[in-house]
Amino acid sequence: MATLMPHVRKGKKRAPDPEVDLDEEANKRENNVKLLRVLGEQDASVKLLEDLVFGAEDELVERLEHEADDMRGSLLDEEDSSDDETVNESRLQVPAAKKAVWEDDDDEVEEEVDMAHRFRKDFTKGSAESRMTKQKLQQRLKEQFQKSMGGAPSWAEKEVKKKKKKEKEEEDEDDEDNFMRKTGNFVGTSESLPKGIIRIKKCLNANNDRPADDRLTTVQFHPSAQVVMTAGLDHSISLFQVDGKTNPKIQSIHLEKFPVNKACFSANGEQVIATGMRNKLFYIYDMMEGKIIPVPAVRGLTEQRVKEFEVSPEGDFILFTGSSGYLHLMTMKTKEVIRSMKVSGNVCGTAFSADGSKIFSKSEEGELFIWDVRSSKCLSRFPDEGCVGGTSIALSPDGQYLACGSQSGVVNVYSQQACLREAEPKPLKAVMNLLTAATALRFNPSSEILAIASRADDEANRLVHLPSLTVFSNFPVFRRKTIYRSQCLDFSPNSGFYSVANNKGAALLFRLLHYKDF
Repeated sequence: MATLMPHVRKGKKRAPDPEVDLDEEANKRENNVKLLRVLGEQDASVKLLEDLVFGAEDELVERLEHEADDMRGSLLDEEDSSDDETVNESRLQVPAAKKAVWEDDDDEVEEEVDMAHRFRKDFTKGSAESRMTKQKLQQRLKEQFQKSMGGAPSWAEKEVKKKKKKEKEEEDEDDEDNFMRKTGNFVGTSESLPKGIIRIKKCLNANNDRPADDRLTTVQFHPSAQVVMTAGLDHSISLFQVDGKTNPKIQSIHLEKFPVNKACFSANGEQVIATGMRNKLFYIYDMMEGKIIPVPAVRGLTEQRVKEFEVSPEGDFILFTGSSGYLHLMTMKTKEVIRSMKVSGNVCGTAFSADGSKIFSKSEEGELFIWDVRSSKCLSRFPDEGCVGGTSIALSPDGQYLACGSQSGVVNVYSQQACLREAEPKPLKAVMNLLTAATALRFNPSSEILAIASRADDEANRLVHLPSLTVFSNFPVFRRKTIYRSQCLDFSPNSGFYSVANNKGAALLFRLLHYKDF
């Protein structure tokens, strides 16, 4: 006979009750099921209750666990979605728009103050200012306070100056970046240079990649390439690429036992001519072929030593300065002297005119001589007004000006045309901003600046504006030593840079921001 086993719960086992009538229990269960169907057994919640009360616990637990897993997964998905939305919102950084709790229509109306009040009428500038906005009154009070205190406070001025300086530096850097994007030969135009203050910026030294071990005697920009040359008493000639930031070295040559007194590019820029300090030997460095050519003697040249010289604008001649007032003109083609000229006293400086047809020379006694190159004839001779001892001479590229330096530091500026027409021309201006001998003079290519300097004193370097013949007040900076003793000066082909060779072996480099090209 089969026995009906009662349902066993998980966990503790319950012993069967011997008094329970099994048939009666089955009938009760059947009746309850029918009753639940009538009441709505189709409802899922009723079904769950039925299973819970009358058995099927295993199935119920399994279903509850499954539903709990589904619910937990959906909650995680919602959290992930919520996190993603939060991240997205934070990335977009779109603040939630908040509506004002209360708005006042009068806020949009700019409130005005009655200036007729006895405490305010002193701040008006006329009867028309009977009413004034609060913002304008605040500004007027600020101005009145600054006026009563003798001007704006120093801390406010410093902040304004710092802001303006920063804006100017950013503007200059933008200009310089645009400038440095250009390479090659430049033919540029610019508006006329204003006087008073020159826009100038100190750059990395031109020879920073290889500073000289001794005093520099020469700095010169290449006539067509973005290159600068330095030479000096350390027996070397160096070439650097000019970019204003790194100025990398291109090449450096060493001349054994030959301290360089002066070096100069040929007119076409393919050669470098260099003279020494002790004898008449000089060198020609051919950059195209990479050859150093010594020239121990020149036919027709009887000088014991050769130091100073000038190259003609066309590159056909070299003018050597000899002793006892002699000048010797040598052709570059045959390397021989074709004619000589003589001045009274010793020569302190020479220069070719812009077209190469004339030679201007100055004696240490202060006399000026103008020569015709083809005939060697003296076209004019006159004294430099007020000059006790001559030191230097320079001609402007546009053929308009002649500058003469003296031992007293005075630089006389003449009109070239007046020097050719008049027996005793008067200077246009005597520049008296140097206190020691004016040993170096240089016009920029546009003839708008005359650089003057003295090797006898630190920071003795000035820039003169043309045609006003006034000195720029902001150069050099006197707060600290920068230039030291100037030995040689030069401008780049389109005046974008100004360089100074000094006694410390450095070729200082300055960016002239008015000029857009190299």
